[in-house]
Formats: sequence, structure tokens, C-alpha cells
Amino acid sequence: MEEASRSDEPNRNPNIDRSSNPNPLSSIISSAHVWPTIDGPLGLTEEASVDYARRFYKFGFALLPWLWAVNCFYFWPVLRHSRAFPQIRNYVVRSAVGFSVFTSLLLAWALTFSLGGEQLFGPVWDKLVMYNVADRLGLSGLA
Repeated sequence: MEEASRSDEPNRNPNIDRSSNPNPLSSIISSAHVWPTIDGPLGLTEEASVDYARRFYKFGFALLPWLWAVNCFYFWPVLRHSRAFPQIRNYVVRSAVGFSVFTSLLLAWALTFSLGGEQLFGPVWDKLVMYNVADRLGLSGLA
């Protein structure tokens, strides 16, 4: 009997786990359908998703880079699964890169002004800041 069971072992598929799975949820998740949006089956179709991803990406260039963040959030499943939805992924990855660049530039600008201030810019500082506009135009009544 032992010989028969040993001869069967080499023919077994090594990819099939014959042990009992203590977490059945993991097998459900791995076999679940991948949707292009975070809404799952309630979301957009694939054709409509391509159109929306394209719109979010293009309008992000119209000084609305926060739409790139919305694009990344809404199409998060496309970012997670690298081989799913290649048409949508093109726009979503570009949106992620654009939003990262925008955030980096905004952060650098904010830190430059908040940390550098007058020590960094010298006498030009008074022309760069906006809190003294009323004084410069004589609108404050303190003159």
C-alpha cells in the first residue's frame, strides 16, 4: 500500500494545495473578477471607463491636477493589477506620475516659502508675499 501511495505522489500537480484551507476568504478573493473601478460591478463598463480615465487625465493638464488623484483613486483596481485593462492603465499610470510630480513641486514651493522666507529671498521677499498688499496700495488706512 505504501508503494502505491508513493508512486502516486510524483504524478500529483504541485500547484494544487490538497491541505484544508483555514482561510477560505483568500481563495474567494483570488478567484474574484477584477473590475476597472472601485465600485466593482456597480461601476462603469470597460468602454465607459476608458473614456472617463482619458477625460480625467486630459483635464488634469487644465490646471486641475487633483483630477489625476481622483483618477488614481477611482481606477485603483487597474493600478493594482498590472495586466488588467491595458487601455485604462495607460491613462491611470500617467495620472499617477503627473500627480506625483505636481505634489512634489507644490511641496517644494510651500517649503521654500515657509522655511526660507525673508532669509532666503532677501529684499525681494516684500514683493513676493501677499499679506502686505493693502499697505502697499494705501488701502489699510494706517498711512
